[in-house]
Amino acid sequence: MKIFINYSNEQDKLEPPEDFERLIEICTAAALEEEEIEDDAEVSITLVDNARIRELNNEFREIDRETDVLSFPMGDDESFEVDPDTDAILLGDIVISLEKAQAQAEEYGHSFTREVAFLLTHSLFHLLGYDHMTPEEETEMFAKQEKVLQKLGITR
Repeated sequence: MKIFINYSNEQDKLEPPEDFERLIEICTAAALEEEEIEDDAEVSITLVDNARIRELNNEFREIDRETDVLSFPMGDDESFEVDPDTDAILLGDIVISLEKAQAQAEEYGHSFTREVAFLLTHSLFHLLGYDHMTPEEETEMFAKQEKVLQKLGITR
C-alpha cells in the first residue's frame, strides 16, 4: 500500500509536529488497515490557524466558531473516486487548526503530537464513512480511532 500525501501548511503560528508527513502516512495506513483496505490511497491535509478554520466551519457547516478539524470526504458509503494517474483511492481533505490542537493538548494533558495524531485519525475515519451522530456510531468510531492510535504507540 502506498500513501500519497498532499500537504499544505497555511499558518505561521505553530510548527507542526516533528516528522509530520510521516505521522500522516502511518496514521492513514493504520486506518486503512483497520478497515481492511489494501488500495493505494491519497489524502490532502491542510494546517490552518483558528481564524481560518472558523471561516471554513462557517462556510461549509454554517457554524460560526472555531473547531479543531474539518473533514471533506471524496467517496460515498459505497466507493471512492480513483486518481487516474496513480490508481490510488481519493480519501478526501482534512483541515486541522494547529492552534486548537495545541490548546486541546494542554487541556487534556497529553502531547501536541498525540493530539494532532488523534485529530488526523478521527478525520480519516470520517473520510472512510464513519460518523458519530448517534451513541452507537460514536462508540464504534472512537473505538476504531483508539485502536489505531494504540497500535501506533501514540497514547495519552
